[in-house]
Amino acid sequence: MATTSNDTLQRLAEVIDSRRQGDPDKSYVARLFHKGTDAMLKKVGEEATETVMAAKDGDRQKIVYEVADLWFHTMIVLAQFGLRPADVLAELERREGLSGLEEFAARKAQLREQGEQP
Repeated sequence: MATTSNDTLQRLAEVIDSRRQGDPDKSYVARLFHKGTDAMLKKVGEEATETVMAAKDGDRQKIVYEVADLWFHTMIVLAQFGLRPADVLAELERREGLSGLEEFAARKAQLREQGEQP
């Protein structure tokens, strides 16, 4: 049976789960969880910026490298909030077939119904 991207993300999520309670001196993942949400979010911001810079340079290999770092750190944030890659994939599947403009309009309408500003 062929491995899918979902399998890869699920295995990575399991590795993150297995290391989150580890020794912060021996595990990068454990160190991020030990430092807390702000440290995790800072890393996501750094990796997003590095992704943008790689894309501006047009370096395909560096883009892939930086996006991998961004996805990894984003998965740590997901784990922090009890979420899994499957939650994000389900949302992407929900959006499949919707135009981006329709999705944006639906979100704005939902926020208006909740009394929030878009």
